[in-house]
Amino acid sequence: MSKIEEANEHIRQAEKALKPTFLKWRPDYEVAADEYSHAATCFRVAKSYVQCKDCLVKAADCYKQTKAWFHAAKSVEQALLISKEMGDLTEVSKLAHRACSLFQQHGSPESGVHSLDKAAKMLEATQPQQALELYRRAADIITGEDNPRHAAEYMSKIARLLVKLQMYDEAADAIRREIGMYQDVKLWQSVGKLTVALVLVQLARGDQVAAEKAFKEWGNFCEAPEVQTLEMLLQAYDNEDADAARAALNSPFIKHMDVEYSKLARGLPLPQQEYAIPPAGIRANAAESYVSPNASKVAGQATVEAEVNHTKNEISETNQSTEKKSEVASPPPTQKQEEEDDYEGGLC
Repeated sequence: MSKIEEANEHIRQAEKALKPTFLKWRPDYEVAADEYSHAATCFRVAKSYVQCKDCLVKAADCYKQTKAWFHAAKSVEQALLISKEMGDLTEVSKLAHRACSLFQQHGSPESGVHSLDKAAKMLEATQPQQALELYRRAADIITGEDNPRHAAEYMSKIARLLVKLQMYDEAADAIRREIGMYQDVKLWQSVGKLTVALVLVQLARGDQVAAEKAFKEWGNFCEAPEVQTLEMLLQAYDNEDADAARAALNSPFIKHMDVEYSKLARGLPLPQQEYAIPPAGIRANAAESYVSPNASKVAGQATVEAEVNHTKNEISETNQSTEKKSEVASPPPTQKQEEEDDYEGGLC
């Protein structure tokens, strides 16, 4: 008998156990759950993953009817792993939340957190938003269990994922919560490293004042290289010195931080120098020169005055030319005319 035939036989036995008869009025969920589990194992050996996942979910439902919370949770968790082998991650988040709830009902919250963590790692690369929700639930459960050090580990995952998603406001809040958790367990070295991360996130938000405030509040927990790097970085932003800021961001300490924070440092916007007096030369993308709105009126008036003056000059030159022509054209008086003029003058 092949594994597929064996699995089908287990399914028939499970369906038979769930069917009420004249002598059995209630379904036998325990027998059905075991039969579905055996069928899932056979399907998995035969690499028939779709049927395997379906049988595991049915087994979990039957275990839940008998209040066998742990076995129900383990069946759902196995279905989650089968989804990974299938390459189908659409239901991973849903199955992880269901498994976590069943583990909590059984009284094993840490096992539920472990399921959430495994599912979040599957989704972190392709579906970071769903992974973020899984990490948040895990952190809330661990925080309720009064385990700040373990909760800080999940809060660190949340902060890095928020930085990856460029959700810097929420990332800053997550880092502050993480710092508080490490302060509770007195891990001062971790607080110093997180201070650098918080300064970088605040600068990514464009809030230089908040970055300086974070350094003043937790800078005492930083080691000497961390203090030197942060002082150089913040001073460069105060002086709007892009070269000094670039040098600080390229320091070995920042390069060896977690991947998301080192990427953030490489893409951090550098400060831009603002000149009180523009430098000599032509600026790139400079605005056009200012032109007064009355310039057209003044230009028109000047044009009219120029035309009037030109016309007057032409008339004056014409009159002078006419007078000269008249002088040249009229001949000088003859002797006869002069005698006649004298005669007429004598008569008068």
